[in-house]
Amino acid sequence: MKRTPLIILNGFLGAGKTTLLKNLLTQAHKRRMTVSVIVNDMSELDVDGVLIANTEIVDAASNNFVSISADSISSRSGIQKLDSALKNLLEKRSADFILLETSGSSHPLPLVRYLREHTQVSLKAFLSLVDTVMLNDDYDGGKKLIPVFQEHLNKGTRGVESLLAEQIMFCNKLLLTKNDRLPFYVVTEVARAIHPLNPQVAIMAVPWGNLQLDELLSMPDYDFHRVALLIDELQDAIDAVLPDETDKKYDISWRVIEDDRPFHPQRLWDTCHRFMGAGVYRSKGFFWLPGRDDLALLWNQAAGSINLEFISYWKAGVLTHTDNSLTKEERAAIRQQLAKMPGRFGDRRCRLTVIGESGEIDDFALALRQCLLTEEEILWWQQGGIFHDPWPTKVARLA
Repeated sequence: MKRTPLIILNGFLGAGKTTLLKNLLTQAHKRRMTVSVIVNDMSELDVDGVLIANTEIVDAASNNFVSISADSISSRSGIQKLDSALKNLLEKRSADFILLETSGSSHPLPLVRYLREHTQVSLKAFLSLVDTVMLNDDYDGGKKLIPVFQEHLNKGTRGVESLLAEQIMFCNKLLLTKNDRLPFYVVTEVARAIHPLNPQVAIMAVPWGNLQLDELLSMPDYDFHRVALLIDELQDAIDAVLPDETDKKYDISWRVIEDDRPFHPQRLWDTCHRFMGAGVYRSKGFFWLPGRDDLALLWNQAAGSINLEFISYWKAGVLTHTDNSLTKEERAAIRQQLAKMPGRFGDRRCRLTVIGESGEIDDFALALRQCLLTEEEILWWQQGGIFHDPWPTKVARLA
């Protein structure tokens, strides 16, 4: 039986997996290739799943998209959900290949061990994405990662460094992301520092998910024999945490912020510069601001940097546009949809997830909630008040 090629996108929180996934999907779509996608998010707020479904290339209704949220795909329950997802995709649709984006806290070992015995899927590429900026800032250009990892091994403990190192050790292609933000010599030093973790694989610097699909599909299948000894050495330690979500072992937690109110632009700006410490690994989601309340914005934070991205227009915002070319019937249909929305502002909502060390994300999440407009501020804004907005207003479009 011909097995379907599988490409796994693994890597720590905020490394750029979703950006790469969208790029590969676009390439496959242009080439008229059929592709199925599985997305895993440790939080119950499935931001990545929404972003991928929003591409209109894949969706659940077409039987080529599955989202696994509020679980780590490398936990026991996560492996069971992955098995079910693969069975459903393979039964309902024939694909040229399958893309799997793991959550940032996922460990490679359970995935590799599960796929080693799979009869319908062949693991083509196990990509590990490494945030070059994070390694440079938090681990002295990557030079501290291996010593700290070795220290955990000697003490019989596990930390975030264990996960970072072992994600690199299991891959058959290592990608350095966000290299466009650093000088070339720094990227080279980071690559040199982490190369001993997996000296048999090539390291490639990939800005903005710019990786050619042909290069992945032409790779030889994953060599399970190469990591057999690694699996034997690590599986007892990893299996010990599998009954629960594996992220608990690394003190990785998540909090969800949901509210129909917009953020105060200046308070949000001040909070991000004041509260976002090294223990806030990742925050992402959708939000809106007064003064640009027609725009649905994506919040995307990792390793101390924040990107804001325009996703689409809120339906409630579209109705305020005089040049939207909507017919009378279309405007009436949108009003009916908005009337069913639970919030006070139509479909406008702030929905973010914050991921990181428990203590720091609790402080950051509390600070973010205090950035939401108060009832007095909402009334003032609705009466024509204008808030100072320090966030960038220029839009850059990536080719």
